[in-house]
Amino acid sequence: MLMTRYRLSEYRKLIVLLMDILIMGMVSVTLFLLSPLGNGTGGRDLEPLFINLGIWLSCIIIFQVMFRTYDSLWRYAESREYILLLMGFFCGTGLFLLMTTFLFPRRLAGLYMVAVMGSSLMAMLFVRFLYRAYRREKSAGGAKAQEDQRRYLAIIGAGSAGVALMEEIERKYDNPYRVWGFFDDDLAKIGHRIRGVEVKGPISSLPELVKKSPVYDVVLAIPSLPLERRQEIFSICSKLQCRLKILPDMLVAMDRGEFSYSGAMRDMRIEDLLSRTSVQFDCTELEPFLHGKTILVTGAGGSIGSELCRQVAAYQPRRLVLLDAFENQVYELREELKHLFPANQDIFIEIASVRDPRRLENVLAEHRPHIIFHAAAHKHVPLMEAVPDEAIKNNIFGTYNLMNLAVKYGCAKFVQISTDKAVNPTNVMGATKRFCEMMVQAMAARYQGVTEFVAVRFGNVLGSSGSVIPLFKAQIEHGGPVTVTDRRITRYFMTIPEAASLVLQAGAMARRSEVFVLDMGQPVNIWELAEKMIALSGFRPYVDIEIKEVGLRPGEKLYEELLINKERHFATAHERIFVEAQAQRYDLKFIDAALDRLSQALNNNDQRQMVALLKEFVPAFHAPEEVNESGPEELADRKVERYLRDQARAAEAQAHQPA
Repeated sequence: MLMTRYRLSEYRKLIVLLMDILIMGMVSVTLFLLSPLGNGTGGRDLEPLFINLGIWLSCIIIFQVMFRTYDSLWRYAESREYILLLMGFFCGTGLFLLMTTFLFPRRLAGLYMVAVMGSSLMAMLFVRFLYRAYRREKSAGGAKAQEDQRRYLAIIGAGSAGVALMEEIERKYDNPYRVWGFFDDDLAKIGHRIRGVEVKGPISSLPELVKKSPVYDVVLAIPSLPLERRQEIFSICSKLQCRLKILPDMLVAMDRGEFSYSGAMRDMRIEDLLSRTSVQFDCTELEPFLHGKTILVTGAGGSIGSELCRQVAAYQPRRLVLLDAFENQVYELREELKHLFPANQDIFIEIASVRDPRRLENVLAEHRPHIIFHAAAHKHVPLMEAVPDEAIKNNIFGTYNLMNLAVKYGCAKFVQISTDKAVNPTNVMGATKRFCEMMVQAMAARYQGVTEFVAVRFGNVLGSSGSVIPLFKAQIEHGGPVTVTDRRITRYFMTIPEAASLVLQAGAMARRSEVFVLDMGQPVNIWELAEKMIALSGFRPYVDIEIKEVGLRPGEKLYEELLINKERHFATAHERIFVEAQAQRYDLKFIDAALDRLSQALNNNDQRQMVALLKEFVPAFHAPEEVNESGPEELADRKVERYLRDQARAAEAQAHQPA
């Protein structure tokens, strides 16, 4: 089959070459016979014609072969192919004129040669255009029966990306789209046509013009658009009953394996709606931090853990240890990493729970990691409200087990992954994560110079398990309703790569006990987010898809925070990363005493006592009703009062600790 295709390809080249020779020969002879050079009706001297024609054809064919003109598939020909054809024709003609001027005295009349050359070139181009039109009509024959099934598409941006997308759609008749028109803010383009497609108007006219059109989808084809303008266009498109698609930078798309414009088009993602640009981190510090080191990642199969492993593997660590309690995800991750980074073969899977100190010790004794990224934790707020003992065992005691073993086996740096729910927590999960931050401080103070301990705090991660975004997408796909816990609820968001990069960057920057916080821009109102997601999916909120307010879940807070004390934080070398100053310092005596009492409550299976102890040890832990009843402004004032009160309570509790 392959040989047959190869031979057909060779025959195709030969056929086109013979066609050009036939065209030029027929044009030359026909014009010669019709011209006075034919010397009337008889006694025609054809020798000069054939000599000059043979030389001319040879020169043309030589240059056409040199320029590989006959390698082109003329059904897909664009400007480049036609330019090469013209270059070959004129270069061959120029060589012919030189040769006939100096080597062959029997030249034909100049006017005749101009007519022959011009007519031949026009005939060659005409045949190619005719062939291309025939192939397009033939390809379209089967598609015309399905013409009504193709959806009309409006393209925002009549620049190079938008035009390339339109040309590809028009060329491929199996494409599900038909281009209805362009929208562009360039006044010089409005009202004109590009390949027969009209630039309808400025982007602001989209709602008015598209409403009266058969357009089903709209694609934003301006990859380099500034964030502010992108947000404005999203707002305009949210008024349409059309699905919005995005055309990314084609270099990025090609890195992902997409080699066509229509194939690279993607649905709008929630990170496109973030009111900030993606945070880019300086990777110069990460090379010496990670290269050639043994790295252990707990919770390696999770959203953050797996992305951490991908980014760490890029720096060629000596050994990468994937630790998780569940085998399927880490097995798939290891296979992925071996495919992405074939030079990194020292990738180990360790199936273990951080709650099992004996198994953990076996792992650390074998691998002796230089750096530990601790991502393993129970994170689902409502579920942990029902089983506070599981949250305490896993989040607090699991972390404590790992910290002690990190010191015992000489780990240089321990990076604790925290959450914005640890700030003034209103739930068990947040309180356990805040207690882990307190343990970071205590361990750093005790083991300074042995192991560096640092915590990294960020908000909700887009696309992670348990995130609201996949839930909204699934609900929209099923026709609704979209459920929001409270109309007032707001959240900070970041992407999974951003979160993993922040963890690595903070780990490289850390020099002492610190809590690193990312500037995540403005919080997003979840109700408004649901409205935008519905509208940009081509539906009408409250008409096509309902939004229901279902009430706050157990332990849920209306307003998330990133800083415990907003007046006490410091800038770092990175403009988007801050260090929170810790007004209250904890030592291991306090931590050990707290753990003893928590352990006793666990042994007694007294869940009320467990929650009461968390409120005692984490002074900022309050019931969600107490926090949610206030608006953001009143809440800020009350936090100052509560902060002072909590400091006094913490000092009193520490004073009563046994010596």
